[in-house]
Amino acid sequence: MSEPLQLHLGCGKRFFPGFVHIDLDDFAHIDHRTAIDRLPMFEDDTADLIYCCHAFEYFDRHEASRVLQEWRRVLKPDGILRLAVPDFAALAELYRRTGGQLDLVLGPLFGRMSIRDSDGERKLYHKTTYDFPSLERLCRQAGFRLVRTYDWRHTSHAHHDDFSQAYYPHMDKTQGLLLSLNVEAVK
Repeated sequence: MSEPLQLHLGCGKRFFPGFVHIDLDDFAHIDHRTAIDRLPMFEDDTADLIYCCHAFEYFDRHEASRVLQEWRRVLKPDGILRLAVPDFAALAELYRRTGGQLDLVLGPLFGRMSIRDSDGERKLYHKTTYDFPSLERLCRQAGFRLVRTYDWRHTSHAHHDDFSQAYYPHMDKTQGLLLSLNVEAVK
């Protein structure tokens, strides 16, 4: 039996053993250096898992449906889409709890990432934000089912620190407020 095909979309500098890494940026571990919204290198129904951590929000709401449909195309029946995005509800709660400290929520809301692509270095910014009802609705509209939140501690990549484990205060993973909305959906 062959190993499961697991895709790590928008992986950036994070390398997860056993995953195929896809990103626009230029890192040695990138298997496919390309945008993550189109995956022509994969046939229909081939991936067991697609993981995209804090990269989906770089697509606007009009692009998001098309992107999810492309990812669904690549997933096997019963394959899992695992998304992590900044959680608007948690960011609003953080803003409230800290007496309106805007600087604490600006980064997760608007993002700013430098990448090196074929045109040189450029900046990317978040184009939208989600709460659970909005992301669940979008996933269901794209044909996914069993949309639910997941606990990063119960994933195959739990031992790799990434933004699915973003807390305030930073790294307080027991008492802190999780700022990432972690959602799984099944094809």
